[in-house]
Amino acid sequence: MALPLSLPGAAVVLAGLAALLLVLVTSSVIDFGGSAGTRVNARLCGGDDLGKGQWDLDHVLETPVCFAAENSNQSMMLTVARVMMIAHVTAVKMPTLHRHEEEKFFINAEGLKEAVPSIHDPPTKELSVVVPSYNEEDRLPLMMDEALDYLEKRQKRDPSFTYEVIVVDDGSKDQTTQVAMKYCKKFGSDKVRVLSLVKNRGKGGAVRMGVFISRGKKILMADADGATKFADIEKVEEGLENLQPWPNQMAISCGSRAHLEKDSIAKRSYFRTLLMYGFHFLVWFLCVKEIRDTQCGFKLLTREAALWTFSTLHIERWAFDVELLYIAQCFRIPIAEVAVNWTEIEGSKLVPFWSWLQMGRDLLFIRLRYMTGAWQLETRKCN
Repeated sequence: MALPLSLPGAAVVLAGLAALLLVLVTSSVIDFGGSAGTRVNARLCGGDDLGKGQWDLDHVLETPVCFAAENSNQSMMLTVARVMMIAHVTAVKMPTLHRHEEEKFFINAEGLKEAVPSIHDPPTKELSVVVPSYNEEDRLPLMMDEALDYLEKRQKRDPSFTYEVIVVDDGSKDQTTQVAMKYCKKFGSDKVRVLSLVKNRGKGGAVRMGVFISRGKKILMADADGATKFADIEKVEEGLENLQPWPNQMAISCGSRAHLEKDSIAKRSYFRTLLMYGFHFLVWFLCVKEIRDTQCGFKLLTREAALWTFSTLHIERWAFDVELLYIAQCFRIPIAEVAVNWTEIEGSKLVPFWSWLQMGRDLLFIRLRYMTGAWQLETRKCN
């Protein structure tokens, strides 16, 4: 596969990667994802056994590491070693799959509590649509109107087709849950369900919680902004079918905006275009080489593929798509990439610079943590 940007662009990005490594080692920008209490089983050169207590970042950075210093490469080796050490000791071995008591139920159309099902149960629907939503009271209605109009018409054409739409309110501070509940009351709680999370987990965490209560044979991730034309589900379904036979009934079909890249560049600022190319390079260099657009929020998975990938997923913020596809590649799950219609919708929650910096850090940590064995490819049932 060709490098996804020009050589001058690659040089700029490589410089950015070096800067990112420096930031990771020396700044307080690092967000350790709640794992500050992680204990370390490591004895460094000074003889300090950090396994006896909580790790101390300053101690880690200041502890001498035993390398034979024979040339000027020692400084770079120390930097790389420290980055790998930080990535390893700050990692939580398995993702936190705990569900709060309030998240074990959804409110049905009659206002009563019903226990959520489990992805480990046999499927009872043809399709589950999971819609992660955070402060989406304004954009959600347009997406829901388009999706439900398509799904209802498809069901009329084919009565054997059954579906559910699961709106996951990711700790919103606005009326997202109330807006979603209007659709639940209109179409019934068998077709539209609303799961309200106690606190914000991030887009990846919200999608995972929705996937774990899905009843469909196939599970579609769809963004609440409706940027992807919902009828394009037929394209990603075709992409999924073209992967047959599915090994162990596992396959993934990703909607892609890669064919729109030239038009999007013309509309973006130089800075945002540079960030986009930098992110694409890091994805290609560190994690996923075969998929050009990992971030399109329109992905279709078989139930088995969703179970295996989301049970192993660690990243809960913006870069979760990359880890999802990285896991799929490691499990040798076949992946299709299919062009879809996409329109940029105002109101994005992505803050250009800081969000891209966070995603760049997450990409580096994905690679390093799996490489060092801090993260393992194993599945686990949700508690």
